Amino acid sequence: MTKTLLGIAVCAAAPFAQAGEAATQQIARAGAQASAAGPAENFTGRVRVDPLFPATDEIKASGAYVTFEPGARSAWHTHPAGQRLVVVSGVGLIQEWGKPVQEIRPGDVIVCPSGVKHWHGAAQTAAMTHLAVTGSVDGKSVEWMEKVSDDQYNAR
Repeated sequence: MTKTLLGIAVCAAAPFAQAGEAATQQIARAGAQASAAGPAENFTGRVRVDPLFPATDEIKASGAYVTFEPGARSAWHTHPAGQRLVVVSGVGLIQEWGKPVQEIRPGDVIVCPSGVKHWHGAAQTAAMTHLAVTGSVDGKSVEWMEKVSDDQYNAR
């Protein structure tokens, strides 16, 4: 089964029901899916993606924990069906195109509407992990753009 997490296509050995199978509650055990490094073309610095669940025909959203080491960040991007981020640890930064950089902390929930250009990542001196729940349209969950420059990252 193929899933998309932040635009990273990963193959999952998931226990989730396939089309035509009887629906039952399922448990995907922690650690059953391999972590993946965020690809250098879409991220600056060290980023780890821990997949949680794929988008399906029933629920067109995938989920992952994404951990940014200090100074790491995504490139500018948009989501065709939006994204929700829940900061679970550390201190992060987020910016919407044309607006100021904002600090984010554990418990903060960020609603990224569809089509809104933005980036997110860790603060300069602290790592940050967020839960990302990302919608998809026709199997696409992200449109990657240019990298965030050091000047953009440091503008606060």
